[in-house]
Amino acid sequence: MSAITASVSSPAPPHLLIPFAASSDPGWLPAMQALPPASTRKLTRLLQGMKPLPIDEASAHALSPPHERALARAQGLATASTADGLIPWAARQAADQLQQGAAQGWAWITPCHWAMGREHATLSDPAALALTGEESRTLLAAMQPYFETDGITLHYAAPGRWLAEGEVFRSLPTASLDRVLGRNVDAWLPPAANARDLRRLQNEMQMLLYTHPLNDVRAARRQLPVNSIWISGTGALPNEALAELPASPDISVPRSLAEAVFADDWAAYAQAWAMLDAGELARLLARQQAGETVRLTLCGERSAQTFETSRPSLPARIKRLFAPLPMLDVLHSL
Repeated sequence: MSAITASVSSPAPPHLLIPFAASSDPGWLPAMQALPPASTRKLTRLLQGMKPLPIDEASAHALSPPHERALARAQGLATASTADGLIPWAARQAADQLQQGAAQGWAWITPCHWAMGREHATLSDPAALALTGEESRTLLAAMQPYFETDGITLHYAAPGRWLAEGEVFRSLPTASLDRVLGRNVDAWLPPAANARDLRRLQNEMQMLLYTHPLNDVRAARRQLPVNSIWISGTGALPNEALAELPASPDISVPRSLAEAVFADDWAAYAQAWAMLDAGELARLLARQQAGETVRLTLCGERSAQTFETSRPSLPARIKRLFAPLPMLDVLHSL
């Protein structure tokens, strides 16, 4: 997911939001148990000076993963009552980049590769396609007439992602790419009853891509073909959001843990924790020790837990020093 800027009513504390600090994958717990203490020392010290805020809990099958829910709320783009799968990421980007029609329904369209197995298709990481701008624009031009037939207009945004404008997206919940990568796509597609025309359109795009000359060129270069699309980030911005001039909140969202999880590379996951501890977490700790109030949000696949700097009494500080919050227990609860 790309970074999105949204407005906040008042300056917020520096905020580090870490996706996939925990994972449902069987490889996660052994990887964490094998981490040397030095790999999370700054994290442990940071938590000693913090208090937990109310946890955000949902099903591991929710369309919007915890880190996206937490980020959207921190940016003023969603509230606790926002419907699952309807965080208007694409509408926010349209407002920022296109400055028009942001009150309409919008979606992200991601050109991608579905790895076809005997029983189901698995969504590969779109970044592995390494699409160029020229390739992406060629595919968009080929698909545009089909989308227009269904009242949808495509807008080029980046090689790996387009913006789609259409009323159908206003109230259509869709699954984040972070839910689907490396998994069976069938479980995450919009139900046919809610998106019959879009399911048909997606099938048409798969047939179009199967014979598109660009994929012959990619095959000659031993590159994966683009054989499908993924729809996500659906929704519309409310009128009051459009009237606000956004100020960028101080939020950092490192993707290193997420990338290691998607690659099923637990050695890289351990290394990513060590680098986070020596980098972003160390810097956040330094700001906290300098007297700033800071926030840390740790996200798994079900829940997100935010912590904020607290200034407890001396006895409470001593208690925390000798009985720190068990870091692994915190992560395991996510």
